Amino acid sequence: MQYFGEVLSIGVAVSWTATALFSEVASKRLGSLQLNVIRMSLSILMLGATLWWFTGVPYPTYADGATWFWLSLSGFVGYVLGDYCLFNSYILIGSRFGQLFMTLAPISAAISGWVILGEKLSLQTVVGMLITLAGIGLSVLSRGTTHRIGLKLPLKGVLFGVGAGVGQGIGLVLSKVGMNYYEISIPANMTNVSDLLPFASTFIRAITGGLGFLAVMWLRNQFHTMPVAVRDGKGMKAALGATIFGPFIGVSVSLMAVQYTEAGIASTLMALTPIFILWPSHFIFKQKITAREVIGAIISVIGVSLFFI
Repeated sequence: MQYFGEVLSIGVAVSWTATALFSEVASKRLGSLQLNVIRMSLSILMLGATLWWFTGVPYPTYADGATWFWLSLSGFVGYVLGDYCLFNSYILIGSRFGQLFMTLAPISAAISGWVILGEKLSLQTVVGMLITLAGIGLSVLSRGTTHRIGLKLPLKGVLFGVGAGVGQGIGLVLSKVGMNYYEISIPANMTNVSDLLPFASTFIRAITGGLGFLAVMWLRNQFHTMPVAVRDGKGMKAALGATIFGPFIGVSVSLMAVQYTEAGIASTLMALTPIFILWPSHFIFKQKITAREVIGAIISVIGVSLFFI
């Protein structure tokens, strides 16, 4: 099918929009840490069931030590650090601003790709970075009564948003390294395993993410909060929605999309989430959306597109 990868990429942007909306509700009801433990647990079950259905084995096969190392490192950076920051940003500044800060992910991916993989940073990429930062700044900065420019959002929420974008970008580069090792380790005749590479890779990342969040919960002595969280019906429904559209569909299909179209095109289309989320945020959460915020989101996405054109 022509443009199959592009269609998948737009689907990912829609999926991540739904994830963000569900996650905002679930984070505020269950707590960020509790939601992440539940979300990782559910995603492991879903991904394991998918692998079992298509390969007969409910876990990644042929993954060697290098694959597990890089994908586990990716899961720690992208899930434990990145998603912890992301869901806390949803609580403090809402999902639409949280997703706006996710446009920082391509910037951190480009820089970490330069450091880890030796990829070049072109002048156009640097210009894209500056435009993306300008778009974010236009959305979150305001001029006060003293004519000084300041944040219109809580500083802690902004820092969590920045941490989420940086974690996502670095985690993406690490997952690329891990998937390359995984693809090499799969025998050429095992096409059924190779086709499910994105789901198997996400499974490994989710294992690390789940263990990482459990470790944080143990260090904070918060295991007693889980029974309360799982009894919250509305919160658990929102958590299920966040899991289905997030680590199960969104992440896996995003890895699949880059197999059917150029990574740059896929990344640009998937970066449309900050624009897609404005309309449902207004009608579902009754949030006031200003023209400044719409323009800022569009500018930030244009900046992202310059990374890949």
